[in-house]
Amino acid sequence: MIRIGIDANGGDNGVQATVPGAMRAIKMFDDIEIVLFGDENKIKPLLTDSTRIKVVHTDVTMSMGEKDPINAVRKHKDSSLCMAMYAAKNNEVDAVVTSGPTQCVVMAAHLIIRRLKQMERVALCPILPNFDGKPRLLLDVGANVELRPEHIGQFAVFATVCAKEVLNIKNPTVGLLNIGSEPGKGRPIDKETFYYLKDLKNIDFKGNVEPDQIVDCPTDIVVCDGYSGNICMKSLEGTAKTMARMLKQEVYSSLRSKLGGLLLKKNLKHFAKRMDSKEVGGAMIFGIGKPVVKAHGNSDAYAFSNAIKQVRQMVQTDLINKVCEALPKSEDGKNE
Repeated sequence: MIRIGIDANGGDNGVQATVPGAMRAIKMFDDIEIVLFGDENKIKPLLTDSTRIKVVHTDVTMSMGEKDPINAVRKHKDSSLCMAMYAAKNNEVDAVVTSGPTQCVVMAAHLIIRRLKQMERVALCPILPNFDGKPRLLLDVGANVELRPEHIGQFAVFATVCAKEVLNIKNPTVGLLNIGSEPGKGRPIDKETFYYLKDLKNIDFKGNVEPDQIVDCPTDIVVCDGYSGNICMKSLEGTAKTMARMLKQEVYSSLRSKLGGLLLKKNLKHFAKRMDSKEVGGAMIFGIGKPVVKAHGNSDAYAFSNAIKQVRQMVQTDLINKVCEALPKSEDGKNE
């Protein structure tokens, strides 16, 4: 059985999303067990099916508006987020899913579960929709403001293994987010990273990828520092939301447009689904000794169950051990 720890209190919707999401996942997969870390008084009324679901009580919740994530993780060890992470550290669960505040999730994973010794940094990696219908990986999108070429190289190796095992891409390709496609483009760090990735083993580096190519991406993986990646991801999300609003505005602008909208109703729903983040689950925390998925803060039950599906596959494919085999060995050959 695959044991998955859930931060049931976390996120904008809390138990209203996580508990139904857990029950939905249990119905989808007969090889998982779920441990809900959260307020038992709120969970029990919603838990109409407790098959393979256990509840560990805590009414302490990590605030979505937390400004000091390091202090919060150290101070609130009894929060549902931290308790799920400690369960993973102690091998009581095989993976963790949470909708909690992003920086607190990253810090908790780093400070409690700990990173792999071969990884010098931790990365936040969402799965992005793409024009061809096949998902893409973008990392880092916010765990680190500044990175050295070797850090980005480690992310590229991790993402390559993940793309093979989780996304079922046979020969994943890697691109570097940059302001131009030519090798000499970008800041000094970008130029240095380009040539570092070009010579790196265990990845198929295809060169620079410009921001306007992200939704019609020539590579399966795009790597960058967390500052650039966060701007790119939020720009993409904001554009998608605004385009949807503009399209809706046009459809309702006149009677003729409304009639046209009715004719295109199925197509518009299909378009919305292709761009909907709920379909992929959440962002993976790369570099940690156990699989951790950060679901969107406003996830509903459907989105949260997809995050559970995502982390299940990470465990099922033995992703972490395969990454360790692909990364350069540390001096003692062990992880932290």
